[in-house]
Amino acid sequence: MSDLHPSQLHQYLQMYTRAKWSFWGGLLLGCGLLFFGVSQKPDSKPWVLAASVGVLKIGRKHRQTAKILQRSLGDIEEASRVNFQAWVKVQTQPTAQLSLTVGAFDANWQPENLITDPVEYVNKVQKHVALVGGTGDGKSTQAQYFSTRIGGTVIVYDVDSAKGDWAWVEPQNLIGDGGLPEVNTAMQSALDHLEEMRVYRKEVSKDIPQEHARFYIAEEFPVLADCDNAPQWIKQHAKVGRKRKQFIMALAQNDTAANFALEGDADILDTCFVRIRLGKKAEDYARSTLKNTQLEQWLKAGGKKRFMVDDYPCELDLGLWQPNAIAPVEISGGGSNAQPELNEYEQFIVDWGKSHPGEILKSRILLQASRLFEGMQPDEIRIIFASLADRRVGEVEGSGSRLGWRWHEKDS
Repeated sequence: MSDLHPSQLHQYLQMYTRAKWSFWGGLLLGCGLLFFGVSQKPDSKPWVLAASVGVLKIGRKHRQTAKILQRSLGDIEEASRVNFQAWVKVQTQPTAQLSLTVGAFDANWQPENLITDPVEYVNKVQKHVALVGGTGDGKSTQAQYFSTRIGGTVIVYDVDSAKGDWAWVEPQNLIGDGGLPEVNTAMQSALDHLEEMRVYRKEVSKDIPQEHARFYIAEEFPVLADCDNAPQWIKQHAKVGRKRKQFIMALAQNDTAANFALEGDADILDTCFVRIRLGKKAEDYARSTLKNTQLEQWLKAGGKKRFMVDDYPCELDLGLWQPNAIAPVEISGGGSNAQPELNEYEQFIVDWGKSHPGEILKSRILLQASRLFEGMQPDEIRIIFASLADRRVGEVEGSGSRLGWRWHEKDS
């Protein structure tokens, strides 16, 4: 066997097996013909005996062939074992190549059911929002965009927020530093407020004043689902919140009912919430649920500006967004103190503008100028610029990634 190449081993084993069985078959057949010929008539007996001798000679040759092959193979059992191992290796080694034909993606392709205003869609169906996305997909930016468009006092539940995560939210409305117990208490207060709005609609007017409107952001489930009040908070607001100007946006990385404290009530998630999927979640939904690989490629090509709103693809570049008009903030003339409506981030920007009159402040400069904005994304800073300008505090120049802010001389 040592003289044989591995590629010859299988062939020699096959030849040896056939020769051995041919010998035994010839021996049995030859003996059978001998016994058969003895009992035949004299005129046919020679032919039968001749056939028997011929078969025996052929069997003898096969026997000799088997011996020669056996000498070449050596230990038959070892040869069989080596041959089997070689066969298994061939069958299991990753030599096969899978050929996939992937159609080229057309950069100009647009989905037929494309929407460009998710807030308009949400208001049309009169639902709340379940915002699903991974870290860095832009959930905070989406939340700010929705809160500005829908309106109401923004209240955020977040037990794991870092400095700068919710820079545009009033500090007293960012709840979670005290952990889940603090959020649980706030959820009960929200339920009490929801009940007060029911009484208001019944006894005063069905048109609730904007000062009583709330925009709740729950960041994130399923962590907040551990609050005792979470199931009632999300169920009650989901069912009647929009009538009473109490809007909720629940953030999560998966959109199962159990994730949103709605285990056993999946119909509430389906009927009362619009699912907005960002980033990889949107791509997975297009591929796995909608079975649309072209839509998946379209989403990938667009980055953060493309996402899914229920089953509708949406394209919205929030880098170019400027908030709608909200109540203006008055800056005290000639002084450095601003009205309480400015948070610490906005106040820092205003102070910088006053000390650099006429200069345009960019997000890059601001990140270098102060550690206060450490951890914030440039898009989030540009949103603060736009928000200030929209409230008549300074003005913006440029758009998108080139958006900057500067202080008005007339405002000082």
